[in-house]
Amino acid sequence: MFIPVMIYAAEPSIWVEAVGEAIGSEYDPPIEVMERAKNDAKRNAIEEAVGSFINSHTLVANSQLAEDLIYAQLRGQIEKVQDVVEERDKSNPYLYRVKLKALVKPIYPENGDGIQVKLDISKKNLVEGEEVKIFYQTSADSYVYIFAVASDNSVTVLLPNSDMKNNFVKSNAWHVFPPESCSIKLQAMCLPSFKKKLSEEKVKIIATRHKELLLEKGFQEGIFQVFDSNSTGLVGDLSRRLNRINPSDWGESMIEYTIFPK
Repeated sequence: MFIPVMIYAAEPSIWVEAVGEAIGSEYDPPIEVMERAKNDAKRNAIEEAVGSFINSHTLVANSQLAEDLIYAQLRGQIEKVQDVVEERDKSNPYLYRVKLKALVKPIYPENGDGIQVKLDISKKNLVEGEEVKIFYQTSADSYVYIFAVASDNSVTVLLPNSDMKNNFVKSNAWHVFPPESCSIKLQAMCLPSFKKKLSEEKVKIIATRHKELLLEKGFQEGIFQVFDSNSTGLVGDLSRRLNRINPSDWGESMIEYTIFPK
C-alpha cells in the first residue's frame, strides 16, 4: 500500500510593498477608517506575494495541468510590517490611504483540505478505437471541470462543453462522462505522431463549490474547447483563478491511462 503525502518545496518569505484605501464619512472616527485602509493594504500585500510565488514557477506547460496544482492552493501570511505611511487624500478628505511594506511567508494547505474528488476510468490500458468512460465522485455538491491531457500536451476541456453546459453534480454519488443519455462518445485515439507507439495520456478533474470561470476561451470548432501545446499561460491562468477560491471550496484528482496502437 502506498500512502500519498504532499511534499512542498521550501519557499522563502518575501518583502512586498502595497497600498490600501478606505472611504469614511463625517460620522466615522478617522482612526477606524485608517485601520480599514491598513487592513486593505495588508490584503493587497498578501495577494501580491502569492502572485510572486506562483510566477516564480513559470506555470506555462500544459503537462503541468496533470500534476497537483499545489501553487493554486498556496496562501500567504504576514510576518512583519514596516514603513507604514498613513495619509488622507487631498482632493477627498474622506478617502484614507495606507502604504506599507510587508514580509509575507507562503502557507500550504493541510492534507485533506478542500473537496475530495474520486476519479476512475473504464480501462487504463486501451487499444486505439476502444470506447472509454470517465467515472467521478465529489464529497460536496460541485461544479466539475474535466480535462484530457494528450501525449503532445494539448488539453481538451471535456466538461463543460457546447452540448453539456451544465456541469453541476450532487455529492457522494458516482457520475459518468459521457452519460448514457448523451450523444457524445469518447474513443481512444492515438495522435498522428504517436500512430505506431503507445500513447500515455491523463484525465484531470477539478471540482468547485461555486460556478467559476476557470479558463479563457481556447480553440473551439466543434463540441470541445481545445488548448494546443503552445497555449502558454494556460496553467498559470488556471492556477491564479483557483488561487482566488478558498482552498476548502475546491479539489482535484488526476488519473493516467495508456493507448496502444492497433
